[in-house]
Amino acid sequence: MPATVDRRVRLFAWLSFLSEVLIIGTGGAVRLTGSGLGCPTWPTCTPESLVPTPEMGIHGVIEFGNRTMTGLVGILAVLVLVLIWRFRRQRRDLFVLACIVLGGVVAQAVIGGITVWTGLNPFIVGFHYVASLLLVCVTAAFLVFAYEPAGPRVRTVQRGFAALAHATSAALALTIVFGVITTGAGPHSGDADAGRNGFNAELLEHVHAWPSYALFALTVALVIASYRTRFGGRRWVVALLAIELVQIGVGLYQARNGLPALSVGAHMVLAALTAAAMTVVLLRMKRREPLEQTAVA
Repeated sequence: MPATVDRRVRLFAWLSFLSEVLIIGTGGAVRLTGSGLGCPTWPTCTPESLVPTPEMGIHGVIEFGNRTMTGLVGILAVLVLVLIWRFRRQRRDLFVLACIVLGGVVAQAVIGGITVWTGLNPFIVGFHYVASLLLVCVTAAFLVFAYEPAGPRVRTVQRGFAALAHATSAALALTIVFGVITTGAGPHSGDADAGRNGFNAELLEHVHAWPSYALFALTVALVIASYRTRFGGRRWVVALLAIELVQIGVGLYQARNGLPALSVGAHMVLAALTAAAMTVVLLRMKRREPLEQTAVA
């Protein structure tokens, strides 16, 4: 039985992860350039054409480009599943995650279609982003497991550290949820005729900041605790803090400069990277016990 999967699985798993992050960036570009209805129908771009026509201009190109990215993400998900197939009995964890990613990509495409059909309903747009972010987390988890041997996972940290890490992840989840709701009330609707969610954007900016303050404080505490306890994944805790610092800088800049489109897009991608780093930190709280070692015990 192989201790770990081969390099090809890891390579395409990395490509799958990067493509999931990239599609968040391209999806953000669609909305932030007002190209949300650049292709007014789905799954075709227009009722008569699969691809954008010259009359549709740059908005059609941008929207269709994001749809093309969905195809790339799907192909990579299929390749990962095909490569992991022969390990499916020894590495059921990886096989299940690969299936989740492929199913998630299909669901992601369908949600994208519903987004177009509903004229960029802000709640559907927000749900579409959250679904994409969850796929980033799942592909990050796949990468963590792909570098581990087969065997049961055993917790290696004290309960206090685990509780602090889970509290940090809860603060992150709240920050993202309120960030999505705030965006749905803001000026970047994806199309001039698209509606907003009706909430007070200025008030939501403050509400969104509250869990982000808690997230930063908890992450600092987590960094300190990781060094005191010699946590094996402390470099990922430091990476989490570093991404948050950049995210805070971008957030302050966009709030003080009228939400420039580029900074909003960067904020979206950084949120996905923060969630991925948090996923790795949580998973690093356990380690694998190789099956051979377990059998001897």
